Amino acid sequence: MPVIDTTDARAVILVEGDSDRLAVEALAARRRRDLSGEGVGVLAMGGATNIRRFLERFGPRGLDVTLAGLYDDAEEQGVRRALEWAGLEVGKSRAELERVGFFACVDDLEDELIRAVGADAVLELVESRGEVGPFRTLQKQPEWRDRPLDRQLRRFLGNASRKITYAPLLVEALDLTTAPKPLDAVLASV
Repeated sequence: MPVIDTTDARAVILVEGDSDRLAVEALAARRRRDLSGEGVGVLAMGGATNIRRFLERFGPRGLDVTLAGLYDDAEEQGVRRALEWAGLEVGKSRAELERVGFFACVDDLEDELIRAVGADAVLELVESRGEVGPFRTLQKQPEWRDRPLDRQLRRFLGNASRKITYAPLLVEALDLTTAPKPLDAVLASV
């Protein structure tokens, strides 16, 4: 997807990292949406703690474009404070954050995608990419040996390079009727 000049964007979706950006863009493509053509930018912030810098540029005191975003539920209070700082009324509930276009992923987007695709299907994807050996090594580690398959997969896919590789692959593997709510909702909000 071509990168748009965000100074001309009508809307910006803020996400924590590049894997989240790739997942949003992949779902948009599967939903036959041309975000760039619609004037929607998807920006990876390099972590939720950087949100203020992006709100300063794109929020009510900056370019004042339509804002939306994804965040990990552990980051909710920081996101809420930053949105309030930017001048958005977000109240105290998650529903109020969603009303202004910001959606929590439980625990993170990879976890949402693994649940939506299904652990067995994700394992098949790992096998098809020739990475079952390293995954089996992780499963043998004492800390991970007795954990459920979905937790093991989340840990395995959790490193930066795998996240970036697997995010669009997991979206491609989705049954679109079971796409994670936060991912679908952030797209619907712009």
